[in-house]
Amino acid sequence: AAQPRAGSERNTLLQLGHDARGVFEDPFMLMVIGISITYYTVAQVRPLPDTIQTEPISLGEVVVFANKFPEKLKYVTQSIKVIKDKNALNNQPNAGDVLLNSGAVFVQKSQQGGSSPVIRGFEASRVLLMVDGVRMNNAIYRAGHLQNIITVDNTILDRMEVIYGPSSTLYGSDALGGVVSMYTKNPVLSKTDKSLVSGNALVRYATATQEARGHVDFNLASKKWASFTSITYGVFGDVIQGNQRQSAYPNFGLKPFYVQRVGTTDSAFVNPNPNKQVASDYRQVDIAQKILFQPSENIQHLLNIQVGNSSNVQRYDRLTETTSGTPVYAEWYYGPQVKNLMSYQFSANNLVGFFQDLKIIASYQNIEESRITRRFKNNNRDSRWESVNVWGLNMDAKHKSGKNELHLGLESYTNYVSSTAERMNLVSGALSRITTRYSDGPTKMSSNAIYAQHTYKINDAWTLNDGLRFNLVRLDARFADTTLMHFPFVRAEQNHAAITGNLGLVYASPKNFRLAFLLSSGFRSPNVDDLTKVFDTKTGYVVVPNKDLKPEYTYNAEVNFNKYSEHFNLGGSVFYTWFRNAIVVDKFQFNGQDSILYQGVKSAVFAPQNKANATVVGFSVNAMYKIDRQNSFDAVYTYTKGTYNSAGVTMPLDHIPPTFGRIGFKHESKIWVGEFYSLFNGWKKIGDYNPNGEDNQQYATVDGMPSWFILNLRGQVSLGNNLSAQVQVENLLDRNYRYFASGISAPG
Repeated sequence: AAQPRAGSERNTLLQLGHDARGVFEDPFMLMVIGISITYYTVAQVRPLPDTIQTEPISLGEVVVFANKFPEKLKYVTQSIKVIKDKNALNNQPNAGDVLLNSGAVFVQKSQQGGSSPVIRGFEASRVLLMVDGVRMNNAIYRAGHLQNIITVDNTILDRMEVIYGPSSTLYGSDALGGVVSMYTKNPVLSKTDKSLVSGNALVRYATATQEARGHVDFNLASKKWASFTSITYGVFGDVIQGNQRQSAYPNFGLKPFYVQRVGTTDSAFVNPNPNKQVASDYRQVDIAQKILFQPSENIQHLLNIQVGNSSNVQRYDRLTETTSGTPVYAEWYYGPQVKNLMSYQFSANNLVGFFQDLKIIASYQNIEESRITRRFKNNNRDSRWESVNVWGLNMDAKHKSGKNELHLGLESYTNYVSSTAERMNLVSGALSRITTRYSDGPTKMSSNAIYAQHTYKINDAWTLNDGLRFNLVRLDARFADTTLMHFPFVRAEQNHAAITGNLGLVYASPKNFRLAFLLSSGFRSPNVDDLTKVFDTKTGYVVVPNKDLKPEYTYNAEVNFNKYSEHFNLGGSVFYTWFRNAIVVDKFQFNGQDSILYQGVKSAVFAPQNKANATVVGFSVNAMYKIDRQNSFDAVYTYTKGTYNSAGVTMPLDHIPPTFGRIGFKHESKIWVGEFYSLFNGWKKIGDYNPNGEDNQQYATVDGMPSWFILNLRGQVSLGNNLSAQVQVENLLDRNYRYFASGISAPG
């Protein structure tokens, strides 16, 4: 490969700890060392928080929002993970890393600016993301891997709830594997006649990712009005991966080259530090504004505005691909990911009448995404842009009468999708047409539903939960220009009706033991991404539209339990899910051909198809033991297995993670808190990969994805009444590791 030119931006390495060759002198510096300084105003001083979630000792203390209204866990049948500790929420690079470090959710990454949660073997458009009661999933959420969760600013998260298993009764389409529900901080009213001014600021730096992040928020309040404002800006550099590899895979994950355009020619330069994953950097800014008006004790009006934008986000995994030793791509990146969310929420409680509690949320979202690609030594840059406008309305009301609670709801979401594309020759500047990612004509998807959830408290120990939902989904996509792809149709139109439900029984003893039995169902209606996408998920492999897709359904049976005591908490779940009409990507014919020329490359034709009936089984167990008032131990472990039958052949289902979990020890005192913990993943053998799905064998070893564990240390110390410092040292052993299906190695 050619030598890099002087002054090359990509040739500039992190100076701290490097010698002249760009190699680390000090192995210690390969670890992720994160330093955070947090400042609170006097009005907001709080005691030194835990570094992990503090577990309650009574079942009656646990309150969850899985049913959209506050509910004690002992009456809820679903298995739920609650993350509410502020350090665990606010002191990670993004919201996906919050889930990852909990050890309770698997997260896939294709690039540093990405995080795709996997719940019980379901991922992306089969997992529902919610923020402040608003659906994030839209018409172009794909079935592969997503990065949308990082558009939620984790520095303002107040709590996260992960609902495991099909949850379509209350949440509708996409809640096949579960729901990740995120709640951001709300304005705080003054409790006196005096005005309240409070706020906090955080500065965070990490070495192995060169992360530099700053955050400030402030609260202005009177007795009836309050305003919360937040600004967060983060710069993330190229990720430096761990250097200690398994002996069988001494070169796994190394980045030996990077591409740079010199004049009008692409050249591949030698990467002086192959552990530095060049072209994994990005920047992000998030702004939030909330205004609360509470005219009386039981009435609230809340305006919620959240705006976010990013720099270009390099698709690192695709930039590592080579053919015959030559890079495949010179450029492959997501353009700035724009998120605009606005919602108005009306809440009323303790009402007189049939309904005692009422909540209405009206929302609008504008999401912009783009993909820019250019092959190595090719002057043509292809750009594809997507814009989605989503209007939403949720109405939820609760009626209480004796031993019965009835929750009724209405939900309506309408998506308008615009998809455009063009090719630009970098030398001549000439523009030309190329295929759009989705249908290029008017495209609309709407979902409307009514639902009811009922709770019957049989006696002090037994509670019955049952619910039913009726959903109508309509999609209309027009293909305005069929001259480039010669589609055999000009319109994809679908109308689907679905009925889903749940039935559960909970036993909660006075001795803080809870046992729940649950039957539930979920559905996912094909969206614009499923029906109209044209895209190459890897070189020589093109996915084309299939307008005959039908909805997917899941049917779930599970048993889950919790036991709380003064010193020991234990929980777990066992589940079996039947996945019917599963959409899988498989070989297909386009206009009678099994291969076509796409972007100048002869590519095998694939398409999403309802070809599989799958089963997913698994279990999870978690425990916390409080040794004494200052020391505790926690652990979580998850196992999942999924297979499907296609033409009489049993195949591994894609998206199924290996075993994973977390073990930790924590010490806390009035002055400081420290935690030593380990994250781990089991082997994912290559024979357990799905050959045609989204498991990304090309980014694993020849044997699959090796097992690994890492050791981490973090602590927090109080520097005064309103100042604290946190230090995190991650991957103490400098292990080289990569999460299953991911195309980028984790920090060293």
